[in-house]
Amino acid sequence: MNNKLNSASLAKIDEIVAKHRDEKGPVKLMLHEVQDELGYIPFEAIEKIAAGTGTSVADVYGVVTFYTQFTTAPKGKHVINVCLGTACYVKGSKAILDHVCEITATGVNKTSEDGLFSVDATRCLGACGLAPIFTIDGRVVGASTKSIVTAEINKILKEEKVIN
Repeated sequence: MNNKLNSASLAKIDEIVAKHRDEKGPVKLMLHEVQDELGYIPFEAIEKIAAGTGTSVADVYGVVTFYTQFTTAPKGKHVINVCLGTACYVKGSKAILDHVCEITATGVNKTSEDGLFSVDATRCLGACGLAPIFTIDGRVVGASTKSIVTAEINKILKEEKVIN
């Protein structure tokens, strides 16, 4: 596999592996920290974590693919998660998801061509009483409507100077 990471990213991964190597259950700690630093978990990190913990690459990859909060692909600058859990779905979250995709020109579980947005369909986000909900950059937005979605995304577009 081609090494696409720069030396600073590789050094950061090495630092994270060294820091957590002797802790109990270090794999998830390392994965969380790598993703916090890089925005995703590249294959090089999986290899380094496996080597640093004496675990197989397959086992580390299994952890990455089991937990939905981990991603092996770079995300957009702004991440939008739309809950499709039962309470949200019944209250119209599928229409919210479709609207998000339409106004960001992004597909479900994809990143926009300009790298500005990633849109993910998720299961229960644990705020059923606020259904339908979505998160935008980790912030929960409840009782969502298409107009709320539009306002939230337009706020970002203005901050990014994409629109006036």
